[in-house]
Amino acid sequence: MKLIIQVPCKDEEKTLPVTLADLPREVPGFDVVEWLVIDDGSTDRTVEVARAHGVDHIVRLTNNKGLAWGFQAGLDAALKLGADVIVNTDADNQYYGGDVVRLVQPILDGNADMVVGDREVQTIEHFSPLKKTLQRLGSWVVRQASSTTVPDTTSGFRAYNREAALAIQVVSKFTYTLETIIQAGKMLVAVDHVPVRTNEQLRESRLFPSMWSYIRRNALSIFRVYAMYEPLRVFLTAAVLVGLVAVAVWGRFLWFFIQGDGAGHVQSLILGAVLFNAAMVLAAMGVLGDLLSAQRTTLQRVFERVRRIELELGVPPSHYEPGAEPTGQPPTTGARSGARGRSDDREAVGL
Repeated sequence: MKLIIQVPCKDEEKTLPVTLADLPREVPGFDVVEWLVIDDGSTDRTVEVARAHGVDHIVRLTNNKGLAWGFQAGLDAALKLGADVIVNTDADNQYYGGDVVRLVQPILDGNADMVVGDREVQTIEHFSPLKKTLQRLGSWVVRQASSTTVPDTTSGFRAYNREAALAIQVVSKFTYTLETIIQAGKMLVAVDHVPVRTNEQLRESRLFPSMWSYIRRNALSIFRVYAMYEPLRVFLTAAVLVGLVAVAVWGRFLWFFIQGDGAGHVQSLILGAVLFNAAMVLAAMGVLGDLLSAQRTTLQRVFERVRRIELELGVPPSHYEPGAEPTGQPPTTGARSGARGRSDDREAVGL
């Protein structure tokens, strides 16, 4: 059994050494524990620092593509490097590395495919009362949208088994935390959560420049992902609400018409007609969205099968670089063996 702990990074040369020092090299239930750093277009010495501190694998993106993209690149690389379980953590040392053991236990016990670390946000001292309230509200909304019980949906400290990692396909460019939970809930992936500890804050979050930005981006992410998986419900609900307003406006016109003053309220008749047309358009969008959602489900299954085929063929990870080699021996990772496998396959078909 191999566990790979992945750490997405963007200009983290100062915090990365502390984060890596906190991560375990041995975890009960696993024969091998390896570290993977995803460098998301850093302009500092993040890669050099990673190698100096014994990171086994590096995925080096050519430019800054965003947290969600980096997370997905890490999952793909970890699968191709032979991971049976993948743990994702942040490079700012927010999460206590020793709790990796807690995080993977439900997967080892066969009770979950995906486990999210619950920071128990209400106990974090450096979180303001407003941020705690927003965290609770946002997590409640995601729980309703995903039909899961995860109390801390924005936590980036989480574990995936091989099957869950193969199925997850992040679409958002902003963040993966909310989308993967909603996606897992809709795909009936077994999701669990465990309490985890946090470390002292090393720096302010760079993901959200302000509280308003946090609210706006997360609200848009939740709506977008939920509408992607439940378009009929979203647009039919909107259509019913607009339709009810149209009926109310028509009722107003009817009232004045009965009173003999209908000619003076023709604008209500026109507004009602406009709103009714809008309701019909929203209903049609719901039907079309539902058809597109079915197509997306099919495409996601195709992506999953493509990944499985790539693993069978030994296709190496994209943007991969070997990490530190303390023994001075050449790497023996799945990436190297995968490259040999792909070369053999090309020879077999005469390429």
